[in-house]
Amino acid sequence: PRRRRRVSATYGGLASCAGGVGPDPLHVLALTQVHLQTQQEVKMRMTGMALRVIRTDGFLALYNGLSASLCRQMTYSLTRFAIYETVRDRMSQGTQGPLPFYQKVLLGAMGGFTGGFVGTPADMVNVRSVLCVLDALLAGDVAGVQGRGRCRPSHLSLSCAPWGLKKLFSGATMASSRGALVTVGQLSCYDQAKQLVLTTGFLSDNIFSHFLASFIAGGCATFLCQPMDVLKTRLMNSQGEYRGVVHCAVETARLGPLAFYKGFIPAAIRLVPHTVLTFVFLEQLRKYFGIKVLA
Repeated sequence: PRRRRRVSATYGGLASCAGGVGPDPLHVLALTQVHLQTQQEVKMRMTGMALRVIRTDGFLALYNGLSASLCRQMTYSLTRFAIYETVRDRMSQGTQGPLPFYQKVLLGAMGGFTGGFVGTPADMVNVRSVLCVLDALLAGDVAGVQGRGRCRPSHLSLSCAPWGLKKLFSGATMASSRGALVTVGQLSCYDQAKQLVLTTGFLSDNIFSHFLASFIAGGCATFLCQPMDVLKTRLMNSQGEYRGVVHCAVETARLGPLAFYKGFIPAAIRLVPHTVLTFVFLEQLRKYFGIKVLA
C-alpha cells in the first residue's frame, strides 16, 4: 500500500505534465492571459496577439516557455498531489466511505499552498519569459522575438542574481494562495464531482465519468483562482511599483471589479482542458497500476 501511494502521488505530477503538454498549442492563451493581466490599458486582444505570435515567429512559438512550465509542474503539481493523496488515503483507512467535502477542501488548500510555494521560482521564470516575448511583439521588435536567446529561462533566472534568491520567490504569497485555490478547485472538486456522478447510478467508473467530473473541476478551479492569478502575475512582473499584496489589490480594483477577471476566457480555455487531460491520464495510470481510490 505504501508503494502504491508513492506511485499515485508521483504519477499525479506526471499526469499534470501530460495534461499541460497535450493541449500546449493553447499555451499561447497562457501568454495572452499573462499579458492581459499586466496591461493597465488593453493594447491588443487575445485573437490579435495569438495571430501575431504565429505570423511573427511561426507555429512553434506557441510552445515558448514550455520548459519552464514543465519544471513548474514537476515541482508544484508533484508536491500538491503527494500531500493531498497521501493524507487523504491515510485518513480514509478504516472508514466506510470517502472523506467529507470540507476535509477534502482543507487537504486541497494545504497541499496547494505548499506546492505553490515550492513552484514559485519556476513559475516566475515562466512568467518573465512569456512577457519578454510579448513586450517585443508589442514594440514591433521582430528580430527580438525571432532571436529569443535573451528570453530563455536560464538567462532570465540569471538576471535575478543581483537580487539574490529572494527575487526568485517574488510573489510567493500570491502563488501559494493561488495554488491553494486551484488545488481545491481541481483535486477536491474532482473527487467530490466524481463521487456525485457515481452515486447517481447512471454512470460507472469509466473514462466518460472521469471526463465529466474533471470538466466540472476545471470550471471550479478557473472561477476560484482567477482573481488571485491576476494579482500573482502583477506582483511577479512588478518593478517595485507595488508595496505589497494589499496595495496591488487596491490598484487593480481601481480598474473596476472585472479587472480581477482579466484573461478569464483564455484561462478557462487553457485550464479546463488541462484539468480534463490531467485526471484522464491519472485515472488511466491508476487503472494500469491497480491503484484504487475510494469514491
